[in-house]
Amino acid sequence: MIPVLIRAAKGPISTVKPSSKAMRDNPASTVDSTSGAAPAAAMPTVRQPETRPRRPQVVIIGAGFGGLAAAYALRKAPVDITIVDKRNYHLFQPLLYQVATAGLSPAQIASPIRGILRSQRNATVLMGKVSSIDKAAKLVVAAGAPPVHYDYLVVATGARHAYFGHDEWEPFAPGLKKIEDATDIRRRILIAFEKAETETDPAERDRLLTFVVIGGGPTGVEIAGAIAELAKTALARDFRNIDPRHARIILVEAGPRILPVFPQSLSSAAQRALVRLGAEVRTGTAVTAVADDHVMVGAERIETRTVLWAAGVAASPAAKWLGAAKDKVGRVIVNADLTLPGHPEIFVIGDTAAMKDRKDQQVPGIAPAAKQAGAYAAAAIKARLKGRDHPGPFRYRHAGNLATIGRKAAVVDFGWLRLRGNPAWWLWGAAHIFFLIGFRNRLTVMLDWFWSYLTFQRGSRLITGGGPDD
Repeated sequence: MIPVLIRAAKGPISTVKPSSKAMRDNPASTVDSTSGAAPAAAMPTVRQPETRPRRPQVVIIGAGFGGLAAAYALRKAPVDITIVDKRNYHLFQPLLYQVATAGLSPAQIASPIRGILRSQRNATVLMGKVSSIDKAAKLVVAAGAPPVHYDYLVVATGARHAYFGHDEWEPFAPGLKKIEDATDIRRRILIAFEKAETETDPAERDRLLTFVVIGGGPTGVEIAGAIAELAKTALARDFRNIDPRHARIILVEAGPRILPVFPQSLSSAAQRALVRLGAEVRTGTAVTAVADDHVMVGAERIETRTVLWAAGVAASPAAKWLGAAKDKVGRVIVNADLTLPGHPEIFVIGDTAAMKDRKDQQVPGIAPAAKQAGAYAAAAIKARLKGRDHPGPFRYRHAGNLATIGRKAAVVDFGWLRLRGNPAWWLWGAAHIFFLIGFRNRLTVMLDWFWSYLTFQRGSRLITGGGPDD
């Protein structure tokens, strides 16, 4: 139904007697000068809605770094934007491990999508889980939301953790991609210490106080370092029957060294920093089995009750929705301009796409790459709207890599500048605070980190969630 606008009279009703010509032309419009009331037959004036050309519809699936970058870059474009996401918040994933290790709370690294886009008048947010994309009809179908038509589509649905064909390991070795993962991991870690406090069997107590992190990339290194700091400092004096400082933290990497995207010198510095924190680092040996009470690292059996997965990722089901070709980890094969072959109106970006750099190497799955791809897709859409030439193939500009190991220990590689130790740690912290969305989040994270720096404490040591009997 098309709404109509009824124009209401403004100001007091005039008592001036209408002219005789007006009375002849429209007798129903006369006003009783004595009572000020209009005759009952008078009809309100109805303003018909103005007709204007329909603006191009841009649909963005996913409100991560890439999706929000595309939406922001189109804020002044003559388009209507619809952002579809299965959650109502944007998550700052680089700090998710701090939620998992009781350093920060979820609200400090997440912001409501509607709040982020509140002032962007051409943007609408729909919460729904995408189930299919009809390329012929140009429709996005999502559960919990009506089908959405698009003229241009940007798919930016990110990635999830993958187990290299061993999905049966997931119940015992959770990955870290969303807030629910982080709070579940935090619960597992803290419950392990609580159970160890009352455990009378020495062998079981040792299992509970052994933590294995699989994967030596930045996420694995940061998790291992954070658990080591939690055990050696924050929890050191909180228990009476156990000494958390005796906990074993083991980082396992199948490759020859941890942090393989960093230069050898920085990888070695990171490993030394982990060892100083009391962690063990195993490289060159792959995990062959994961169970409820142990992990097999090559032929070695490590007894443990807590295993965390940081070894691999797989793309979202976008390739299935689009009926598109994909690589071995599920990323959509795209053209050099990030469009789907045969469909120049569909852009696939970020971890969802098999994006290549100038050397034909896979673009890393990090936030800056997704943001660059989102801005590029928006620029291509704006160029088409203006009838201009395409901006050319997507060119990723790598700014550098950062990873933290623990207090006053981090590594930074900008290519032209390499840092380690305390200077790298301060730079890492400043960069992450800067890229957080929202002043409140920046302020609270900065204050929490400052408090932790002064007191060696972690303020989010809450055990939440669990089963119905908990």
